[in-house]
Amino acid sequence: MKNKRIVFLIVSFITIVTGLFIRLKKHWFPDIVNLYLGDILYAFMMFYIVSFCVPHKNIKARAVTALLICYCIETLQLYQADWITAVRQTIPGRLVLGSGFLWSDILAYSIGITAAFLFEKFMFFKGRPEDKNIS
Repeated sequence: MKNKRIVFLIVSFITIVTGLFIRLKKHWFPDIVNLYLGDILYAFMMFYIVSFCVPHKNIKARAVTALLICYCIETLQLYQADWITAVRQTIPGRLVLGSGFLWSDILAYSIGITAAFLFEKFMFFKGRPEDKNIS
């Protein structure tokens, strides 16, 4: 269990670094990549943060939990009180909370969670019998 948590933490960190790199070098990528890849990676990272926190849960439960967290954060962007708008104007606030609700972000989160689910299911812990049970 401890080894899985370390791997989940490493994958989360690599995903964060990749997302920040893409954000900083956005002129290197086509507009469509810049538009959706950040949100896809955000959801991918959220799956592995949830996995780090509850590694004993099955893969479906972790995926649904991560997806609900992403959806809640996106829906929270509809709330525009002064205090949360001020938080969103900081760099960490903007990276974590976003700035405005978009339906396309909901789709991107779904793609990111699906990618993380498939990555783990078929590649990540492929050979370990205890990780094949996804029911």
